[in-house]
Amino acid sequence: MMDKQLPMPGSQSFENLKQSNEHGAEYWSARDLQPMLGYSQWRRFEDAVKRAMASCEASGNSAGDHFAGAGKPITGGKGAVQVVDDYHLSRFACYLIAQNGDPRKTEIAHAQKYFAIQARRQELTNQAAADIERLDLRKQTSEEFKALSGAAQDAGVQSKMFGVFHDAGYKGLYGGLGGAAIKARKAIPEKDNLLDRMNATELAANQFRMTQTRDKLAREGIRTQTQAIQTHEQVGKEVRDAIKRIGGTLPEQIPSAEHIKEVEKRLKNSTPKLELDEREAGGLLGKATKKSRKDEP
Repeated sequence: MMDKQLPMPGSQSFENLKQSNEHGAEYWSARDLQPMLGYSQWRRFEDAVKRAMASCEASGNSAGDHFAGAGKPITGGKGAVQVVDDYHLSRFACYLIAQNGDPRKTEIAHAQKYFAIQARRQELTNQAAADIERLDLRKQTSEEFKALSGAAQDAGVQSKMFGVFHDAGYKGLYGGLGGAAIKARKAIPEKDNLLDRMNATELAANQFRMTQTRDKLAREGIRTQTQAIQTHEQVGKEVRDAIKRIGGTLPEQIPSAEHIKEVEKRLKNSTPKLELDEREAGGLLGKATKKSRKDEP
C-alpha cells in the first residue's frame, strides 16, 4: 500500500510504529501517531480522532472495527508509570484521521497524500466526486483565509483595512477586478460570499494565492500596512501570470458555481459508502471479522 515511508521527528516512520494485536491484525497507537501529524496537544488530536470515527460510520463502515479505546503506560522522570488514554487504530482509521485533521498543518497535508487505501466507492457518481472535491477545497480555503487574516494583522494591517487587503489579492488575480466587480461580472448576489460560488478550479487558485501571500509576508518580515497590501496584489498577479503561461482559464472567465450550501445538502442526502478491500475490511479484528461476515446468513 505504501510506496514511501511517512517520516516523523527522529528516526521513526509510520510503518516503524506498526504493532500487532492478539488477532494478528496490524494497528497503530494514537499517542504514537499524534506527533507525526503535528499535534502537540492530545485534546486537539483526540478531536480529530472523534471526527474520523464519525466519518468511518458515515462511510458505511463500523468504527468499532477500526478504533479501539486503550490505555498507554507512560514512564515519568522519576520512574513513576502513569496510564493515559489512547486508541488502537487500523490503517483505515489512520487514513481517516489524516483526512479529518487540521489542513493548515504541513504534516497533515503530507499524511493525506501518504495514506492511500485500496477502496472503491459505491453509489458515488461523478457529480458526488466533484462535490466532495469542491467541499473539501472550500473548507481548506476558509481556513487559509483566516490564517491569511492573522498574517496580515501581524504585518501591520489594521482591522478596518482588512477589506482593502483581501480585495487587493482579488485585483491581482482577477486582472484588476475587486470582490464587488467579480460578483457583478458573474451575476452573483451581493449577499453571497464570493468563495461560496467558486468551483474547484477557482477555489484552488485562490487558496494558492492566499498561502503564497501568507508565506511571503512572513518570509520577508513585512511590517507595514501599505507594503502588505501591495504584496498581496503582487502575489495575485504572479498567480494570474502562471495560469496564463500554462494555458489555464483566467478566474474571471470561470462561470459562477451553485452555492456551496446546495452542495452540502446534496452530499448529506446521499452519503457515499466505501467498500474496503479484504486487507482493510478486517480492521483491528483481522481475520476474525472476515470469518464472522462469512458466517452471516
